[in-house]
Amino acid sequence: MDKWERLNRELEQIREKNLLRKMTVFDTAQSSVVEVEGKREHLFSSNSYLDMCNEPAVKEYARRILDEYGIGSGGSRLTTGTTRIHMQLEETIAAFKKREAALVFNTGYMANVGILSALAGRGDIIYSDELNHASIIDGCRLSRADLVIYRHNDMDDLEEKIKAHPGRSGVIVSDGVFSMDGDIVNLPRMVELANRYGLFSMIDEAHATGVIGATGRGTEEYYDMEGAVDVLMGTLSKAVGGEGGFVCGSRTLIDYLVNRARSFIFSTSLSPVSMAAATQGIRLIMEQPQRVQRLQENIRYCCGALCARGIDAHSETAIIPIIIGDESRAMRVMELLKERGYYISAIRYPTVAKGTARLRLALMSSHTREELEGLADALKECMGME
Repeated sequence: MDKWERLNRELEQIREKNLLRKMTVFDTAQSSVVEVEGKREHLFSSNSYLDMCNEPAVKEYARRILDEYGIGSGGSRLTTGTTRIHMQLEETIAAFKKREAALVFNTGYMANVGILSALAGRGDIIYSDELNHASIIDGCRLSRADLVIYRHNDMDDLEEKIKAHPGRSGVIVSDGVFSMDGDIVNLPRMVELANRYGLFSMIDEAHATGVIGATGRGTEEYYDMEGAVDVLMGTLSKAVGGEGGFVCGSRTLIDYLVNRARSFIFSTSLSPVSMAAATQGIRLIMEQPQRVQRLQENIRYCCGALCARGIDAHSETAIIPIIIGDESRAMRVMELLKERGYYISAIRYPTVAKGTARLRLALMSSHTREELEGLADALKECMGME
């Protein structure tokens, strides 16, 4: 048998199901208006929720650090890859999240994989929400702990499953804001269960940081529960506008992960330039809370504009899912929107369950009311054409 036959056959099956993925090339920096493959588009699909990717103050600080430190880090964090700029970022994250300490990973994916495989192992148990991000799922698998999936945000189901495994050590892990649905974890109940049954609580703040809470500090601030979660993970690549992942918590937690998280130990560290950009991004969020307030105002306004046009749209976060259902139809609506100058990603299986394909609308603080009204009109028109 030709060694490539299986791969070609699987690719053809993916094409036949209208599930083939390809990359889209952007010709400009991420902002509310971009050029995509030579065409001007209003961007409603970026995770740069505070429009920080092209922020002049961030670029200016990163430029200064580039001149001072150069490009590469030269090694892993435990050899030669820790600079003053790395430490500065971790101190800034800890202050922002009101924790004793923080640790930066190269990506959010590597953070989740490293944290979960360090905190749990054979004989332990991880309780994971059924809609958790793929990086959490893979971290659970790599840990070799027993994995128990509970119904989405259903804390009664979670407790029943915990009771079925009495006395087991482990972790309850959940997205803070769910990346494809935009809803928020029931944190009060989750933390209460973790504490009652002697389990670590862990949330992924990738889509919560800079988005929810009065000052953008995330899910804990949203619930007025700052300091309640044992393991607070997040990313620097979304509202912060940079790259990398992080975890923050107690000094004991961070010291443990420095010595046990393999994805941290065995990776060349991120460039000081990336660290500097993320540091400045977080500083701006702390110093300019109006950025977060503008985003939250846009979320309320956009949901209202869509509902006024008969489109079901309800969210307290920057992610507003517009459920289409059929994969082919979702792709067609996406293309119709592109023709009208609106770039919104269609999300299909396997990222979401079969039959729940959707347009994943993502808002920025810099979107104008006129852009939001134009988007609502375009969505109504394009969905009506199908």
